[in-house]
Amino acid sequence: MSWGNSTPLLKVDLTSFVTHFEWDMAKYPAKQPLVSVVDTIAKQLAQIETDLKSRTAAYNTLKTNLENLEKKSMGNLFTRTLSDIVSKEDFVLDSEYLVTLLVIVPKPNYSQWQKTYESLSDMVVPRSTKLITEDKEGGLFTVTLFRKVIEDFKSKARENKFTVREFYYDEKEIKREREEMARLLSDKKQQYQTSCVALKKGSSTFPDHKVKVTPLGNPDRPAAGQSDRERESEGEGEGPLLRWLKVNFSEAFIAWIHIKALRVFVESVLRYGLPVNFQAVLLQPHKKSSAKRLREVLNSVFRHLDEVAATSILDASVEIPGLQLSNQDYFPYVYFHIDLSLLD
Repeated sequence: MSWGNSTPLLKVDLTSFVTHFEWDMAKYPAKQPLVSVVDTIAKQLAQIETDLKSRTAAYNTLKTNLENLEKKSMGNLFTRTLSDIVSKEDFVLDSEYLVTLLVIVPKPNYSQWQKTYESLSDMVVPRSTKLITEDKEGGLFTVTLFRKVIEDFKSKARENKFTVREFYYDEKEIKREREEMARLLSDKKQQYQTSCVALKKGSSTFPDHKVKVTPLGNPDRPAAGQSDRERESEGEGEGPLLRWLKVNFSEAFIAWIHIKALRVFVESVLRYGLPVNFQAVLLQPHKKSSAKRLREVLNSVFRHLDEVAATSILDASVEIPGLQLSNQDYFPYVYFHIDLSLLD
């Protein structure tokens, strides 16, 4: 869309863009053959699609990796990761004889555990148990004993409905897992700072269906009356993925409307021949219920342009020679639908 070389950067809603549409002579020169214009648009959209696939794949990989890590921290005590729960102080480390085990105890059995854990096996360190954390079902306790009685202790624990959680405290591995979680969270926030791509009317992602129209003369020039602070804050809080989506949605929508204009031109020439003598008009019914009445009026007014098509609309048994379209797709006038509810 061309607003003239002197027009500043604008943000307009989809309806205003379409109703004030003018052909972008600089981007798609009208003097070029139609094939060249279509090829230019096709290449532009193909590049946007390629970039979108690449960026989407990278974002989805990041999101999946983060979700997998988050799932590990959301399960129960039997399955969830313990890296964000335990600390070095909870364990006896680097001992040739002693080892600290983690035991899951059902909540109703807390008292039994406290009374019996020292006698479940020989060589259990007295008063070595400590409650680390708990969930709705039970608690995670530590217990320290001699390495030589580990298997005997596990067996006696099972008999008493206590479960020894297989866990080895590796400070480097725990640090790596924590850093990985922090990195993924940071990367996700940097790429896209909301939880999902919200393409809804009035949303923070695409408020009020705005498209950005850049001036042809100087794309970097600020809009008239726009302060430095406003320009700086325009993209504030947006990651590169979100900014890319907003910019390229505008580019794709602008290209799409140019394609609609091309189709109107080509179809009109094919229908009515040369020299060019037609008028393109935008019609928007106020209500969905009035669309049928509008169609009836249009068919009546333009019936003379194609009597066969007009008759076929009234009589479904009449076929239009040379066309394999259903009757509802063909009218005695050139018609193309523009859906402005893309973001609803």
